[in-house]
Amino acid sequence: MLLVGRAELRGKIKLRITIQDEAPKSITLKIEGRVTGPKVPELNRAWQDLATSLGSRKLSVDLRGVTFIDTAGRNILAEIHSKTNADFLADTPMTKYFADEAKRST
Repeated sequence: MLLVGRAELRGKIKLRITIQDEAPKSITLKIEGRVTGPKVPELNRAWQDLATSLGSRKLSVDLRGVTFIDTAGRNILAEIHSKTNADFLADTPMTKYFADEAKRST
């Protein structure tokens, strides 16, 4: 597991992005916390770095720890899906909505 980004405010984790390399066939991009405002570029950097090394491996995006994603962050999810046909892991009505919206935007 590789921790790509982490932002904290007063000891609370606001955003955590990790990459779980389940070689040789799959990679999971795990997003936890709020993806908003100045934190959105961190998600974009993680995605751009991952895209160059993905190869033929299947990508999963784990949204189960997400508490909110703004429009800019949801646009990145749509880009990820359009370029990789990634699977989304979602477990709440909100995260399922974000996953469905990303799939519809492609």
